[in-house]
Amino acid sequence: MLKRFVVALLLSLFATSWAYAGSKDDPLLWSVDVDRLEIRDVNGDVNGDNALYLNAKTWLGTDLHKVVVKTEMERVHGVTDEAEWQVLYSLPIATYWDFQVGLRQDFKPNPSRTWGVLSIEGLAPGFIDTELSVFIGESGRTEYRVEAKYEMPITQKVTLVSEIELNLSGKNDEEAGVGSGLSETELSFLLNYEINRKLLPYVGVHWTRKFGKTADYARAENEDRNEAVLVIGLSAWF
Repeated sequence: MLKRFVVALLLSLFATSWAYAGSKDDPLLWSVDVDRLEIRDVNGDVNGDNALYLNAKTWLGTDLHKVVVKTEMERVHGVTDEAEWQVLYSLPIATYWDFQVGLRQDFKPNPSRTWGVLSIEGLAPGFIDTELSVFIGESGRTEYRVEAKYEMPITQKVTLVSEIELNLSGKNDEEAGVGSGLSETELSFLLNYEINRKLLPYVGVHWTRKFGKTADYARAENEDRNEAVLVIGLSAWF
């Protein structure tokens, strides 16, 4: 029911926005942004079977109306451990701020979950890239996500990027291994080098910690509740 409703809403919004797209004053544009494509040094073995992580998005539309597709995936030991896709309609609501509505599908871990998405994304004071998302699922499930990213130039070519993500849940979901309240935080410090404006390799560290019932579920499955890994990766856009 939720998926059908959100799909119908997205189709109606896309059809309406497309009727106004492609004019000379508001041409049709597109972009692909690979925010992070990286290898994560699992268990401290740089020569071992490490994790591969991808965080990327693409959009098609005009300055006022966009279709945005986001994906976040992680493969560990050659197996997809996490996989999330979002399909969103994006509309500017203020200078540097967009409102987004759409659908999120979690393919991994099992069981898969479907969510409606309400999100605000933009540039907060201090030049902090910020994203605030509410996810509404079936059976009364809700999740909340806060993401922030700050870039501090070190030299003309080198930049220190700090990223933080907070995940919260409205209720326990034992099947998915997620507890109510603050469930997980992720923190990254990345040092990137600008080959050109569209290509930036980086190295850094990524830290993850689970809290509350989420940590209890992880403990029961003999999973790490607190983990720090070295990363090497690439950011690119075109």
